[in-house]
Amino acid sequence: MVTHVSLEAHDDERGALIAFLEAERGGIRRALIGLTAEQAASRPSASELSLAGLLKHVAEVEQGWIARAKGEPTAVQRDESNWHECFVLVGDETVEGQLAYWEKVAAETEAFIRSAPSLDETFLLPEAPWFPPEGRVSIRWVALHLIRETARHAGHADIIRESLDGATAFELVAREQAG
Repeated sequence: MVTHVSLEAHDDERGALIAFLEAERGGIRRALIGLTAEQAASRPSASELSLAGLLKHVAEVEQGWIARAKGEPTAVQRDESNWHECFVLVGDETVEGQLAYWEKVAAETEAFIRSAPSLDETFLLPEAPWFPPEGRVSIRWVALHLIRETARHAGHADIIRESLDGATAFELVAREQAG
């Protein structure tokens, strides 16, 4: 797991974007260290969010944005009938399975960002009330959006983890580094 932004990764803009995204992913993964499945699925605050649900959500969102940027369908189709399943593990889903899935998604994201002819290339936004009709965004925009989305949820993960057992991000980094 990455616990910091590697200076070596800043060899160019693409490397910097990927490194910052990976650092934010690490915040969510770290929040899960040492938890049972029940703890990861619990909701210890007034929010409906759990660490397992945040993990699933960020992986699905990342996959969805990269699929859109590539002009491909998203792996999971969400609408009003199943939107709530984006934030909870269902059926035989596990934290370990979601971590493995996210690792695959992260590799696909990095490959896409590195292979794009230009970060200025654009793609059509999905139809949604919060996007302009026929709106377009760049690959750079989607990379920055994923950093922002993941960072927001890494903050949620910090709060949830601290509510579960008092562990802070600093303590979790120290645990991770200790092995």
